[in-house]
Amino acid sequence: MKIGIPAEIRAGETRVAGTPETVKKLVSKGHAVLVEQGAGAQAHFPDDAYAQAGATLVDTVRAWDADLILKVQSPTDAELAHLRRGGLLVGMLDPFDADHVARINARGVQAFALESIPRTTRAQSMDVLSSQANIAGYKAVLMAATLYQRFFPMLMTAAGTVKAARVLVLGAGVAGLQAIATAKRLGAVIEASDVRPAAKEQTESLGAKFLDVPYETDEEREAAQGVGGYARPMPPSWLSRQSALVHARAAQADIVITTALIPGRTAPTLLDENAVRAMKPGSVIVDLAAGRGAMSGARAGGNCTLTQADEVVVRHGVHIAGYTNLPSMVATDASSLYARNVLDFLKLIIDADGQPKIDLRDDIVAATLLDRGTSMLKTA
Repeated sequence: MKIGIPAEIRAGETRVAGTPETVKKLVSKGHAVLVEQGAGAQAHFPDDAYAQAGATLVDTVRAWDADLILKVQSPTDAELAHLRRGGLLVGMLDPFDADHVARINARGVQAFALESIPRTTRAQSMDVLSSQANIAGYKAVLMAATLYQRFFPMLMTAAGTVKAARVLVLGAGVAGLQAIATAKRLGAVIEASDVRPAAKEQTESLGAKFLDVPYETDEEREAAQGVGGYARPMPPSWLSRQSALVHARAAQADIVITTALIPGRTAPTLLDENAVRAMKPGSVIVDLAAGRGAMSGARAGGNCTLTQADEVVVRHGVHIAGYTNLPSMVATDASSLYARNVLDFLKLIIDADGQPKIDLRDDIVAATLLDRGTSMLKTA
């Protein structure tokens, strides 16, 4: 099979869908791998490394002229024009954007959205959202440390004692837990909040204090369990109590990192303008839901209503960072982990003879295939 790895062209995207490590493994299976020249440059994977791994370096047109295309970001409309009818496309394809999905399906390809991989034990090695969220949580703390004009750890010096920074992490999923662990390594005092009761033990094991909002009804308890490893929207009664607690703790925090996302839905609002106004001058918010929150005029905020996507703004003396692609700021490791996720996923859709085999009885394959009704390949 010919496998193409084009360069990513969306603004700010520095990752690549295949690394010399994974290319070498694909070549060893008998596949011809076509890598666009410069595809890995921004992630510090030079063309020579791909060539040594057995890839053929090609131009843009030839990279797309393959049986299987590996991508990080979903193809732009210009890139979609290169897709070969009857081929396969694997990447993070934004499956909740119905219009874009329709344009992909119109090209007559079998497209697999890796964001839809279920969070099960069997799927862990393919879980791109977890691998990239892990990096985002780590980088969020480092970005916060850069913006924060004080130390993270407590320091005792001849000039006096410096108090440890107080960090509040809202959302204790993969990104939130990594943020807690990273902030702890830097010496901060950490509090964390999450709707899921299972998050309490995880946050406390990492050294954070869990902000517990009791459940008062069966509806609240049921919603808090989540679905498939993800949080679900909580009832207004619980959200009101959580909001009061979060606002009170945010006012005491030096740094707030928000990570709350619900697949296919608008990110919940955790910090409104009143909460930001109550925070200390010089404090920092890093909003990992930037661009996916409620609309404010012509723009979408994040978990904070004042967040602006891909900008750092100062409101009421508080720095609010709205980076929308933190993993691309750690492009080498982000690409390595993503490429390994992709390699493991390919084992499900390529048979032992190196040919496509789409088995819709496989729950992972079925969950990721964008349009089962237009299958152009033989299904098992």
